[in-house]
Amino acid sequence: MPTIEGKEARVWIGKYVKSAGKLAGVAKAIRSLVKKTVPGCEEYVNPWKIPSFDLNGPLCFYMVAKDHVIFGFLRATALRDPGKLLEGTGKYVRHVKLRSAADARRPGVRDLLEQAARLNRKQALTGTKVQMKKRRADASRKK
Repeated sequence: MPTIEGKEARVWIGKYVKSAGKLAGVAKAIRSLVKKTVPGCEEYVNPWKIPSFDLNGPLCFYMVAKDHVIFGFLRATALRDPGKLLEGTGKYVRHVKLRSAADARRPGVRDLLEQAARLNRKQALTGTKVQMKKRRADASRKK
């Protein structure tokens, strides 16, 4: 399954956020937080139709659930989390459940995002099944 990128992704994600009902404000807050905190990251839709952000590899994602928005980090087990915000039991992936736009503005959430961005800038995330088409094309040109 391919990723959706560029303008097509922004339009798709805009519709996704609008369809989030009472949680649309939370999804907008996450989207805004990532764009402001991590300049240069690229918004895309992964093959499983989940809004995601890329910075030298997959960085984070968000999904609207019934009563909260899941804000996930692909390398979360490598992040410091003194506020114990991260949940989950995956080998690498963890998430924060956000129930309001104010939750998305908590300093601990921003700190997790900044750490994840530093990690991705320092070392590309490789070996993942999800890669943006643009990066795959660039890699094949270098061969």
